[in-house]
Amino acid sequence: MLITIIVFALIFDFVNGFHDAANSIATVVSTRVLTPLQAVLMAGGANFLAYFLFELKVADTVAKTVHAEHITLMVIMAGLWAAIIWNLLTWWLGIPSSSSHTLIGGFAGAGIAHAGSFDAISFDKIRIILVFIVLAPLIGMFVSYFFSLVMLYLSSRSSPKEVDGVFRKLQVGSAAFFSLMHGGNDAQKVVGIIAAALIAQGHITDLHHIPSWVPLACYTAIGLGTMMGGWRIVKTMGHKVTKLTPFEGFAAETSGALTLWLTGRYGIPVSTTHTITGSIIGVGMIKRVSAVRWGVTISLMWAWVLTIPISALMGALFYFIGSQFQ
Repeated sequence: MLITIIVFALIFDFVNGFHDAANSIATVVSTRVLTPLQAVLMAGGANFLAYFLFELKVADTVAKTVHAEHITLMVIMAGLWAAIIWNLLTWWLGIPSSSSHTLIGGFAGAGIAHAGSFDAISFDKIRIILVFIVLAPLIGMFVSYFFSLVMLYLSSRSSPKEVDGVFRKLQVGSAAFFSLMHGGNDAQKVVGIIAAALIAQGHITDLHHIPSWVPLACYTAIGLGTMMGGWRIVKTMGHKVTKLTPFEGFAAETSGALTLWLTGRYGIPVSTTHTITGSIIGVGMIKRVSAVRWGVTISLMWAWVLTIPISALMGALFYFIGSQFQ
């Protein structure tokens, strides 16, 4: 079953890549700075490059979401099934939900089902994840709002055409920066899941002894998935929340990437989806509060709130089903 779990984990990572491709490329595509093909190739390459640049702090947090004594291969498999199905469903509906939270929710739900108690999960790890469901988009929003104000001041003496030309070039760099942070954050979550499986089977004792092929495979899978794109979600992120110019796209991507860098530095597995959405809202508010389509935004927030509990219920259900065939 271990090999099957690794395969499913990499499938989830691939799905995560095309599900969350919109996070990296929605703004740069919607502003027509890059074509969709150019954008996904750039984003996929940057996601993979993250393998060489980041420590596995986020992976360590995810691996310890469920206490080691309650982690079995069936617990991990059930969590992956829940995460893959929820990701595919929300992708089909064009809802930019969090791949990170659905994986953590599915894993936690299966662990609780196995133990028959909430004592199976690490409340310290879950608590900080829940707090950052709220904080990550708020941080992204405030950073992008004030970053946009600074950029507006610095470019106030230039003509709109000159500003547009400069930021069309800068936005390529900001999109690559965000894609790099996406890879450093999201691929690590699957590294943590595979590490938990290897620890459960006694192949390794902790994350520090994980074979190098595991993170390499995870970063490759998420990079390839990103190259497949996620056009349904691109439409929601790039057009439905607020209309973006290259200036605003640059501000949103840079602010989102800075937020991901900060949280990743402390090993906090936040949602790249929530972060970039908050950043897009922040730049939209620079024009006026009504420039943000709050009806769409509130619908997205409901999806964010429901992702972990629904994924946890699905993880528990799949655990009960799977355990009948063991």
